[in-house]
Amino acid sequence: MAKRDYYEVLGVDRKASADDIKRKYRQLAIKYHPDKNPGDKEAEAKFKECAEAYEVLSDDNKRQRYDQFGHDGLRGAGVHDYSHMNVQDIGDIFGDIFGDIFGGGFGGRRSARRGGAPRPSRGYDLETTVQLTLEEVSSGCEKTIEFTRQDTCGECTGTGVAKGKKPSTCSTCGGQGQVQRAGLGGFFQMVSTCPQCQGTGQVITDPCKKCRGKGQVPKKRTLSVKVPAGVHEGQGIRVSGEGEPGKLGGPRGDLYCYVRIKAHPFMMRDGSNLVVTVPLSFTQMALGAMIDVPTLENTRQLKIPAGSQHGAVMRVKGQGLPDLRSGRKGDLMVQLVVEIPKKLSSDQEDLLRQYAKTEEVDVNSESKSFFEKIKNHFNNNK
Repeated sequence: MAKRDYYEVLGVDRKASADDIKRKYRQLAIKYHPDKNPGDKEAEAKFKECAEAYEVLSDDNKRQRYDQFGHDGLRGAGVHDYSHMNVQDIGDIFGDIFGDIFGGGFGGRRSARRGGAPRPSRGYDLETTVQLTLEEVSSGCEKTIEFTRQDTCGECTGTGVAKGKKPSTCSTCGGQGQVQRAGLGGFFQMVSTCPQCQGTGQVITDPCKKCRGKGQVPKKRTLSVKVPAGVHEGQGIRVSGEGEPGKLGGPRGDLYCYVRIKAHPFMMRDGSNLVVTVPLSFTQMALGAMIDVPTLENTRQLKIPAGSQHGAVMRVKGQGLPDLRSGRKGDLMVQLVVEIPKKLSSDQEDLLRQYAKTEEVDVNSESKSFFEKIKNHFNNNK
């Protein structure tokens, strides 16, 4: 399914400022958050769609590529695969925007320290696209793809702290990773993840200069992906362990390569079948003929029965695309259309007029030559 325009998703103008985009995303994320819409799959899908739109439009480089080339311009840009991501992970990515909302009781990871150290967590998944021709879909192939992902900073080894420095104890939670707040009427206490340290109990006061305290830096990655024969438009190929690194030594996420199929010059796909339209003359359709029809690999001969009708479809067995699961090939569907010549020679016109007489149908009278029309014009005006 085609993706919607990111500006349309967030409901902002294409010239919207970063603050406007951030404000609008926050409103929509709160509106569609699954904790506010339990069991509502449509709301959850919109929540993830908004997150993807915000990631692109809040990043100057990604936004520039998107404005210039659309969704295709983001291939290899390291956009997260939100469709396979859980809500808690999305809350972690944009925790700096939401604070308590995603940090605690509003659907955050709920991984507060609870008196102990934070646990390792899996890295985020990424998505990119891979473009294929119908020939590559037919045979399967191996494609080289390039994308950008976040990798562990080599300067600070992922800690985010400058060399020779250590993180400080969070002053907001006192190193506990949680904060308590009085509930309604003061009758009970609400415990949530600390918005200052995001549950780690520590804050970085001397950040690494290379990664600016994030512990990760963007890095280009090139790899080969095996594409099985018979894949369809929009299908995702999972490459395990090629996503972003996990936190605190957690495993990497995955990379999802979504298939985009280039339009063929004269063939269309219909499931495992291929459809091609072949123009024929009136005489070939009426009298029958042996013609060459194109396939993905070469040409095949096809016998056209006498009396074939315009729009008729003939089948060439086994010349379609393989089924992704069974490997069995579909067929080539050949649609026959009559091609009417735009100009006829005098002999051709005479023959057709003779044929028309045998049908006893009315046709336009014979056209006079240009010079005959001139001669008659002047004779009539004398």
